[in-house]
Amino acid sequence: MSAALPDTSSPSPAVVLPAVRPPADLPGWDPRWSRLVRARDHAGVERTWHVLDTAPGAGDGDVVGTLLCVHGNPTWSYLWRHLASAASAVQLGWRVVAVDQLEMGFSERTGTTRRLAQRVEDLAGLVEALALSGKVVAVGHDWGGIVVSGWAATHPTSVDVTGLVVANTAASWPADAGAPGVLKAVLAPGVRRWATSGSEAFLRTTLALPRPALPAAVKAAYRSPYSSKAERAGIDAFVADVPVGAQHPSRAALDAVSAGIGRLAAAGVPTLVAWGPRDPVFGEWFLRDWRARVPHADVHRFEGASHLTPEDPGFADLVLRWLDARVLDPGVGQDAGAAPAPGPDVPPMWAALRQRSGDARVADGPAVVEMRPDGSSRAVSWGLLARRTEELAAGFAARGVRAGQRVSLLVPPGADLTAALYALLRLGAVAVVADAGLGVRGLSRAVTGAGVDWVVGVPKALLAARALRWPGQRVAVAELVAIAEQGAARLAAGTALPAEPGPQAEGAVLFTSGSTGPAKGVVYTHGQLAQLAQAMGRVIRIGPGQPLVSAFAPFALFGPALGATCVVPAMDVTKPATLTASALADAVAAAAATSVFLSPAAVVNVLATAGGLDGAQRAALGTVTTLLSAGAPVPTPLLQRVRELMPLADPRTPYGATEVLPATDVGLSDILDAGEGEGICVGRPVEGVTVALAPLDADGRAGAELLTTPGVVGEVVVGGEHVKDHYDQLWGTQAASVDVRPSATLLGAVRAGRWHRTGDVGHLDERGRVWIEGRLAHVVTTAGEVVTPVGPEQRAERVAGIARAAFVGIGPRAACQFAVVAEASDPVRRTTVADPVLAQAVRVATGRNLAAVLLVPALPTDVRHNSKIDRVRVQAWAERALAGERAGRLA
Repeated sequence: MSAALPDTSSPSPAVVLPAVRPPADLPGWDPRWSRLVRARDHAGVERTWHVLDTAPGAGDGDVVGTLLCVHGNPTWSYLWRHLASAASAVQLGWRVVAVDQLEMGFSERTGTTRRLAQRVEDLAGLVEALALSGKVVAVGHDWGGIVVSGWAATHPTSVDVTGLVVANTAASWPADAGAPGVLKAVLAPGVRRWATSGSEAFLRTTLALPRPALPAAVKAAYRSPYSSKAERAGIDAFVADVPVGAQHPSRAALDAVSAGIGRLAAAGVPTLVAWGPRDPVFGEWFLRDWRARVPHADVHRFEGASHLTPEDPGFADLVLRWLDARVLDPGVGQDAGAAPAPGPDVPPMWAALRQRSGDARVADGPAVVEMRPDGSSRAVSWGLLARRTEELAAGFAARGVRAGQRVSLLVPPGADLTAALYALLRLGAVAVVADAGLGVRGLSRAVTGAGVDWVVGVPKALLAARALRWPGQRVAVAELVAIAEQGAARLAAGTALPAEPGPQAEGAVLFTSGSTGPAKGVVYTHGQLAQLAQAMGRVIRIGPGQPLVSAFAPFALFGPALGATCVVPAMDVTKPATLTASALADAVAAAAATSVFLSPAAVVNVLATAGGLDGAQRAALGTVTTLLSAGAPVPTPLLQRVRELMPLADPRTPYGATEVLPATDVGLSDILDAGEGEGICVGRPVEGVTVALAPLDADGRAGAELLTTPGVVGEVVVGGEHVKDHYDQLWGTQAASVDVRPSATLLGAVRAGRWHRTGDVGHLDERGRVWIEGRLAHVVTTAGEVVTPVGPEQRAERVAGIARAAFVGIGPRAACQFAVVAEASDPVRRTTVADPVLAQAVRVATGRNLAAVLLVPALPTDVRHNSKIDRVRVQAWAERALAGERAGRLA
């Protein structure tokens, strides 16, 4: 099992077997694709290959180019059937040529052991025999990615290699490293031959990796060319050819491929790296290596995918969209990753620290106040915060932190986090902010996926980093004092800080809540971060002399950028509902705060615990002039109760997302003025923001055309200066998020065309107010209508006995029925059907002929805000429950 002593025995004895065509009835396979092609191999011997070819005899102008696809081990050209089918469905599209490598699939078994360099030459001979010409994009997976990359870098003559697409493969591998991932076990002495050719163990293990699992018939199709030991000899030879160690026969060939990839990168060849993060062989190291070697590459992570990435349902569509944007028409879709046009001249995030610390009148005043559970507090002055930030910046630089490196900050809100964040931003490092509210799995996925170079955290976070094998060097919070002291000594000795990063440099990766799927990394440049801080300041009403109490970690970090004292209340910041009214009042009193920012879950618990307030605490809350709650809609009755606690405040609920916050602003008085409507009124766009709608069609899909016509229901699309730069390593998601066709008027209103499709649906009213009606993914489509969920839910919640409701569709579209799943005002202990009187009241209120009204102990919500209902999960659960199946717990 030792990686230092891999099995170096010769591959299994091979026999000669002719090439044949695959069975015609394989699932997803078109027998018209199969060709047997004669071509000379590396030794000049004519061999017979089986090739998937969607356009035999191409060259008559019916295609725009060729995708040359090469599989890895132990698959065959069947791996590319989805791509072939998708390309064939386009009238003027790409020809797909997918080979079965010699000794593999249905190609000839020649009885010869083939190593990497020979396979590259074999492929060159086949391409010559196929007489490919014009635009050719090299596409490869697993070891096929290495082979096709080697060919692309060294062999094209008559062809024009216009792109490279790779999926879970290697660009290099260190000569002094052992076998990657689980290949260590396969290469153990005495294991390799049995696992690869002597049995189907290696083959079946590979086919068991995809999630969701491959259908049995698809697995059987993959195994069909490998039914005997003789047919599996090529699988063994491939594993034996993994270049482990400097003396391996294929080490020089792999190094040559790595150098060739460097030449392709230097030439600017468009490159797409599609990745399955759950791969037990090609792990995160390989993806980071690709990003380092090909900095301009577009990367897309299929978060649920494992090794067989081309099996992911979105792979084929992603590749074809990328080809359109990057290869056929490079001027289209550039917003998917292009640098933005310069924004307004906004001071960098750390500028206010200098200004406040240099003002003798305020330098000794508090910049950050941390409240503790025992009622005590810790205050850090502007002067100390500014000095500590510079010292930490110098100390981090001495430790080796460099501009562009990613640093995960797993530190509770407070002075330590604030100083560390601003120090790293000043250095030009990229702060990765993924709060612990994502849960262990979500946080681990975020930190690992971001490819961090450093992890700065509390002991618990560093233990998790070690146990979960997060990348990056680790720095304990306790070390920050020593780092600052080292930095102070360097500054005192005259060592200058590195140059400040420019506004176009990446500044932070902020992760979404994960309420609509795996949390996504949202990249902001330094200029955009500064613009975001300014926009938030205008909405929250904070600045010099206007302190902020923030019970939501990310917003506590904006205060210093605006010259505002920031107070962190005593609570578990990963659990917003732990904030009590007393803790909030004490935080307000500690700095005479005028503004308060709470999550909806925090608002609920503050009201629930208000009975414990004493006179002084009530008086403190009575001085608050601005209360904001964001992350999810807050019911109007809740806001009205909040006003009783804070009578001077007009509770506000700005609307936005991690990708664009804030987008709109609305206060309780505005909501009451708007009255009841279809959905939730979230007010008017904030300064610098334009909101438009992409109308829904009869299938519940949103198009690309943007309208501002009142009453039109569509996906909410936001444009503005502080919209995100791009999603991190999610090229396809980013491309889809900016796929809009604004009118000339809207183009003029939104500088540089920076747009974001929010995934929410809603409408504009006659007064320009935005109404949110739910998530696009939660729209219910029947045979005759498209129904957004929030309106029916609001009406259901007005019925006595219903506390919170989810409106979902049950069954296929042609026979879709509506249902309401709700939490009762008097909570139930187990799932039950609402009594007939209550059910009928809900039917009348919603105006829908509901198939069922189900009462549950709790509805599932997002982990960060504890408030957004997961209607997709509710819908799947309700279908099982109403079908009489074992539905399990809902939340």
